[in-house]
Amino acid sequence: MRIRVLTTLQDVEAEHWNAHANPPGLPYNPFVDHAFLLALETSGSATRRTGWLGQHLILEGDDGRVAGAMPCYLKSHSRGEYVFDYAFADAYERAGGRYYPKLQASVPFTPVSGPRLMVAPGAEAEVHRRMLLDGAMELCRQRSASSLHVTFPTTAEWEMLGRAGLLQRTDTQFHWHNSNYRSFDDFLKQLSSAKRKNIRKERNAVTAQGIGFEWLTGNDITEGHWDAFFDFYVDTGSRKWGSPYLNRKFFSLLSAAMADRILLIMCRRKGKLIAGALNLIGSDTLFGRNWGAIEHHPMLHFEACYYQAIEFAISRGLEWVEAGAQGPHKLARGYLPKATYSAHHFADTRLAAAVAEYLAHEREAVSHDQFALAEHSPFRNPGAADDSL
Repeated sequence: MRIRVLTTLQDVEAEHWNAHANPPGLPYNPFVDHAFLLALETSGSATRRTGWLGQHLILEGDDGRVAGAMPCYLKSHSRGEYVFDYAFADAYERAGGRYYPKLQASVPFTPVSGPRLMVAPGAEAEVHRRMLLDGAMELCRQRSASSLHVTFPTTAEWEMLGRAGLLQRTDTQFHWHNSNYRSFDDFLKQLSSAKRKNIRKERNAVTAQGIGFEWLTGNDITEGHWDAFFDFYVDTGSRKWGSPYLNRKFFSLLSAAMADRILLIMCRRKGKLIAGALNLIGSDTLFGRNWGAIEHHPMLHFEACYYQAIEFAISRGLEWVEAGAQGPHKLARGYLPKATYSAHHFADTRLAAAVAEYLAHEREAVSHDQFALAEHSPFRNPGAADDSL
């Protein structure tokens, strides 16, 4: 077996990549699909110029058969990752070290868990994952990178990375679970009276403002819709974090390649599009990704990003809704705490020791917070939170 390092995903066939990113029989994750990652690259959103130089690992046999893949980037900053290491970088550089470049095994700008050491199921799967990890560690050395960060891996990958000696980190997101609901009202019936009344009050407030909603997928999404959505995205993004990560071209490329996997929720008032929420559709999960608005109305964000997503998931029989990173305010709206993971290797043993000590305390604090949050479940049956921790 050997490892090839690709600076562009154009150098690997989509079918070979996807056979390991989304093997048949396992839940489909749109963010590791070749088309999604290639759209980030060819649009110019994730490139060397923006600080995301592709260093994708391909594991293959002597016959050229692909046996595994790993989305990986050489980073010159820590933006767009959602697992924050600014404190590590600052401390190391104040001590005279050079934190950048670093290697990042991730999907750019996407805090969604999914496979990172991507191999097809089978007797050799664990061996091939270890080969990919060994390749990434060697690449870290060859590129004189300070560190390797595997962010938002699957639980099984995180456990494997811990056994291999990487430092383990945890965090919390809030996900909605579909307990075979037949309608939104069916879901509401499972909530406490106070939470149920509050959600109805929020939804009624949006209706009273004369705002309607359109669910767009596939060929129903036009370039005009993307023009409007991009205006929403830029307006909101520039107010929140400065320069938005994604450019206009990305959305067109994504739509051309994966239109049937897109749900665009558009908000209309007095005949005018005023806001929108972009979601991607997996085999069992609706993933909320980007939101924006050019008119600001009370409760509109909750309706467009949380309640409309729940309605769509129920209509499609999807089991989960993932509404993005962080956000304890989602708890009162039926989204329960769920652990997310990352794993980290630092070339400098002094930095590794300091981070290991910090992460031990952080994991304990995160675990405590997760159980405290679960005790405040909005559901009438407190056990409804059990599946999410």
